[in-house]
Amino acid sequence: MPSHNDPDHGHGPEKHEVDASAGYERTDANITGIVVFMTSLAIFAAVTGFLCYGIGKVINAHMNKEDGPNSKWTKTVDIRQLGNLPSNPELQNKIATLTQNFPTPRVQIDNGDQDIADLHAREDLLLKNYTWIDQSKGAVRIPIERAMQLVAQQGLPVAPATEVQPPMTGDSRPVITMPLTNGFARTAYEQQEKQEEAVKMQRGGQ
Repeated sequence: MPSHNDPDHGHGPEKHEVDASAGYERTDANITGIVVFMTSLAIFAAVTGFLCYGIGKVINAHMNKEDGPNSKWTKTVDIRQLGNLPSNPELQNKIATLTQNFPTPRVQIDNGDQDIADLHAREDLLLKNYTWIDQSKGAVRIPIERAMQLVAQQGLPVAPATEVQPPMTGDSRPVITMPLTNGFARTAYEQQEKQEEAVKMQRGGQ
């Protein structure tokens, strides 16, 4: 580029002046830089994808080696075969069968109210019915109402007297002024179910 001495600013190169008379940029974009950038970006994405795939294969191979081959407990159930799930007892039974294949312990589908209700229902069966304890010995579990009648008629067996140590200085014997408990209480879930059943019976009777 030719240069000449500037009498106002001493000896130095002439500054390039931009011609803005056209009203737009006259120079072209750097195509070479754009191509190099896009090529580098594509190579980087390909290398990163290849590395991620390789790392995933290594991790899966290590996990399969530790966990062992797949078994019936690790079988994946394809629920898409069921399609839509309308209120159909047959499909519900099929879903129940599929869920039973999952090993225990399973995640509860509610907050445990149904499990407690089932427990109390099993307890009620034992408390209100005759059941065998040992059929070979003739031992029978009787209902609690019948057991209370027998206790009221015959009384409880008297335990042999035991020696009571005198309390130490400053100690006092505990005095129980009321029963500790009057039995287990039904949960709010069970009480609500009983109320709903009572309402249904009233509507049915009307």
